[in-house]
Amino acid sequence: MRPENLLLLRHRSEKCTVGCPVLDRCLNGGVPCRSITEFVGESGSGKTQLCLQLALSAQLPSSHGGLSASSIFIHTEFHFPFRRLHQLSGAFRTSHPDLPDPCDRVFVRAVHSADELLHLIPTIETFLVYSRSRWRPVRIVVIDSIAALFRSDFENTGSDLRRRSSLFFGISGGLRRLAKRFGLAVVVTNQVVDFIGDGDVRVGNLSDGLYSSGRRVCPALGLAWAHCVNSRVFLSRDEDGPVRRRRMSVVFAPHLPHSSSQFLIKGEGVFGVENIQPEPDKTV
Repeated sequence: MRPENLLLLRHRSEKCTVGCPVLDRCLNGGVPCRSITEFVGESGSGKTQLCLQLALSAQLPSSHGGLSASSIFIHTEFHFPFRRLHQLSGAFRTSHPDLPDPCDRVFVRAVHSADELLHLIPTIETFLVYSRSRWRPVRIVVIDSIAALFRSDFENTGSDLRRRSSLFFGISGGLRRLAKRFGLAVVVTNQVVDFIGDGDVRVGNLSDGLYSSGRRVCPALGLAWAHCVNSRVFLSRDEDGPVRRRRMSVVFAPHLPHSSSQFLIKGEGVFGVENIQPEPDKTV
């Protein structure tokens, strides 16, 4: 086997820790490289929290489950949560004092439309090449969230639906190409909408449907977008009792069976419940 084929095989099996051993076990080692992974859930389910923690954890060496890499974090709605990133970074530096300031390795960019994201992909590619010689190479790309880019710019007309599908495949195709070329782990977040109807159409595991905060939901953007991601992980909320618990569940993934794990969000990060004693959220 030639050296370049060995490198390709290593990239195919590489994964990046999400910063918690319990959640890593649920994902069979972490978020896979050379692939697009979707975190889907309602507001407050922990999508952005996990993505921020992933961006920091990527900087760890491979011996600690990381990629020794930097991250690009593209946010599409609201302001980027710099305060929360710095809070997580403080806890991260306490555990890993030998690493440089982790915030310096998270590159942030705002995007406000699907067309802008599509046209940004060549710029990202150039930056990925540049980062190889200047810093720790970028190996994580986060888009938080993809659904926000399609929320208001499209009507329910034939032409708009065709344009929307074209953007779906253009964006996902570009991201998949970059993931394969640079060995990236691409993570996108998606929102949910209330499930309406009594049909049996489903994608992936969880045959009883997806439930969060006591109501049945389904991922936004429909079946067309579902075919654009390699893996889908559902984050749900359970408001029963004094403790806010969330659950991570694998909906579909080519490398994973169905699995799930409860987790809590604390000031210092996201943790599987096996790791900590339950207590109220301290998220800021």
